[in-house]
Amino acid sequence: MDRVYEIPEEPNVVPVSSLGEDVIRGPNPRFTFPFSILFSTFLYCGEAASALYMVRVYRKNNETFWMTYTFSFFMFSSIMVQLTLIFVHRDLAKDRPLSLFMHLILLGPVIRCLEAMIKYLTLWKKEGQEEPYVSLTRKKMLIDGQEVLIEWEVGHSIRTLAMHRNAYKRMSQIQAFLGSVPQLTYQLYVTLISSEVPLGRAVLMVFSLISVTYGATLCNMLAIQIKYDDYKIRLGPLEVLCITIWRTLEITSRLVILVLFSATLKLKAVPFLVLNFLIILFEPWVQFWRSGAQMPNNIEKNFSRVGTLVVLISVTILYAGINFSCWSAMQLKLADRDLVDKGQNWGHMGLHYSVRLVENVIMVLVFKFLGAKVLLNYCHSLIAVQLIIAYVISIGFMLLFFQYLHPLRSLFTHNVVDYLHCICCRRHLQERAENSEPSGEAETRQSIV
Repeated sequence: MDRVYEIPEEPNVVPVSSLGEDVIRGPNPRFTFPFSILFSTFLYCGEAASALYMVRVYRKNNETFWMTYTFSFFMFSSIMVQLTLIFVHRDLAKDRPLSLFMHLILLGPVIRCLEAMIKYLTLWKKEGQEEPYVSLTRKKMLIDGQEVLIEWEVGHSIRTLAMHRNAYKRMSQIQAFLGSVPQLTYQLYVTLISSEVPLGRAVLMVFSLISVTYGATLCNMLAIQIKYDDYKIRLGPLEVLCITIWRTLEITSRLVILVLFSATLKLKAVPFLVLNFLIILFEPWVQFWRSGAQMPNNIEKNFSRVGTLVVLISVTILYAGINFSCWSAMQLKLADRDLVDKGQNWGHMGLHYSVRLVENVIMVLVFKFLGAKVLLNYCHSLIAVQLIIAYVISIGFMLLFFQYLHPLRSLFTHNVVDYLHCICCRRHLQERAENSEPSGEAETRQSIV
């Protein structure tokens, strides 16, 4: 449960022994105001309202093609958001007709936000009172470089508020990569070919960009939380700032390159983009098939094999949508119950950014040499260089985070510098081996003579 209660740097408590382990009893949990829930709801409502406004404008101007795509992207992401909240809260097994009705009219995030606010106000009024229903939670924590096991008593109300937070984190990712990314890409394309930026479209693109950046930042936080589930993790302002800059530069440069490439080749760009997405989509399934493992049947209780398959397909689509625009910060592993590979996977990260950098360079070169001057009144060479530099800078911030700012970098068996040093040493050894082969052959010939 992330950011539900806070722990001081040096707990002033007495260790107790439990099951042969030294456990530190943590202080009473302190709840915080659910800013993330309000922010996610604001992004959802703002993007939905601006998208519907642009649908009305396109319909009024008889731009049926633009109206259809804008409305389709809005509807698909909104439906997936409702299904995500229903799945996390398990509403189908409960008698909650009002919540289901609000989800049916696509206002599920609003009613969930009101529930979270009511729960917070209830906790605020009862602050200092002991709850009758509590549970014990244990997490490891690094204090002064030492690993300490801390135990808390978590009340039922705080746990419920934490469930709301986790649900909104997943909702924000669904909205960002299955709705905001295609919406932002398409609106940028329309702006490029129409050479005008009305206020409504600008507002929609701003909401979409903020949503995508926020969703990508949550990807990093959730990836750390899933990989190190036994640890209590806190990210400071500097770490969050570094991730935000990294993700903003990465996503912005990637989407602008895709838009310029699509505007240059038009329909000829569709096969390339579709093939790119399909490769990312089927990669986890190919690895699952090659491993020979069976489909996990314990992802969720009371799930049939059909339900499990639907969940796996949905997760794979989300995974492909994330990796199409940025790095997902984790590798999908369908054979595992947690569905992710909890290793550090430097090779997977390096392969992703290497392939994406090559793709971006190719698409920028296509835009530079084949792009029509009607598209932009600026120098194509300058635009191409700026986009590539922005993407390279984003990679630099990514390396900076993993090398110096990762909250659990002391647990890494190898860091970024070690990985790069290993690659350089491997190449150096290969070069030495190749250089030593001709001299060895010459010595052999001389000995024979």
